Amino acid sequence: MSDERRDLIGDCVHCGFCLPTCPTYVLWGEEMDSPRGRIQLMLQQTEGEPLTPAMTGHFDACLGCMACVTACPSGVQYDKLITETRAMVEQVRPPAGRALRAAVFALFPYRRRLEAAKAPLTGYRRLGTPLRRALPATLRTLLDLAPPARRSVRLPAVVPALGRRRARVGMLTGCVQQAFFPGVNAATARVLAAEGCEVVIPPEQGCCGALSRHSGRTAEADRFSAGLDRVFADVDALVVNAAGCGSSLKEHGELASRTRDLSEFLVELGPVAPRHPVPVTAAYHDACHLGHAQGVRAQPRALLRAVPGLDLREIPDAEICCGSAGIWNVLNPGPAAELGDRKARDVLSTGASLLVTANPGCLMQIAAAVRRAGASIRLAHTAEVLDASIRGVRP
Repeated sequence: MSDERRDLIGDCVHCGFCLPTCPTYVLWGEEMDSPRGRIQLMLQQTEGEPLTPAMTGHFDACLGCMACVTACPSGVQYDKLITETRAMVEQVRPPAGRALRAAVFALFPYRRRLEAAKAPLTGYRRLGTPLRRALPATLRTLLDLAPPARRSVRLPAVVPALGRRRARVGMLTGCVQQAFFPGVNAATARVLAAEGCEVVIPPEQGCCGALSRHSGRTAEADRFSAGLDRVFADVDALVVNAAGCGSSLKEHGELASRTRDLSEFLVELGPVAPRHPVPVTAAYHDACHLGHAQGVRAQPRALLRAVPGLDLREIPDAEICCGSAGIWNVLNPGPAAELGDRKARDVLSTGASLLVTANPGCLMQIAAAVRRAGASIRLAHTAEVLDASIRGVRP
């Protein structure tokens, strides 16, 4: 065990500031399902304790939302600790657990496979409730989360800047984003072009590796991110519109120093495209890997508040994760639904007619919870709201 890991563990003074921000501790009130409890388990492991099934269960229960990193007054780097620990857990995971994760990861990082999965979803939605309940919980949750199939949008390899070119940027299209929310990518490209960016969108780009990295599949994640290093080698910045992807790319690979979240990049660049009124009451949801992991909170709010006619409202208990957390909601459907239902109640309490966020997983998770509540609210990515304002249309 490295001295650096021991030092990172030793930074925790067990003060408890992390407890009220940790989703699993909020749900269960169990010390070992809190950040400081998991750090105590990591300490035991460094001192020779084996990774038992009980111990790994507490690590698997962590959403990796990083709310504890934001809350910690001692600067504990829990993000590094849990990533390293999950890689160790994968080495001792029983065959059944490996098989389930192998099946999930045979689908999610691959856009074409996700595209092919759209057709079966249409048929699934026609099934009666008894038939849906007969499906395994993981499969049922996966299918319930998927949004209605949308027509694919083919983006050109290069979108020219409108007016004077101010930057040449790469745009990550992602896996889930491009398969299930292609309109978000189209809106992102239009907004960047309107703000004077030449947008490079290599058709051969693949997964960034975020889902794999956050699940302890480090070698797989490194292969994915290395592929992006090659195709985006000659851009001023890599602009990302999915929070989890941006968080991972900022920490690993040659693109780390040039990766920017869309809202972060647009605020740094400064607006030139005129905005038209969008008369709507909107609630903004902080995706965990944008707010907690990247520290990008003010920028999306600044962009939204600059839209004429938009009334922005804050969501109560905003620091608590919605329960998506990459594939956590697929592997832990019960507690994920509890967190989703809690988030849906908080969102609906704002009275907003539109929910805005910057991550496809959050959009799917909250949409499913709102449906369970028998309510409705329009959902949009930040890019779609900005695009609507620039073009003078309804988001």
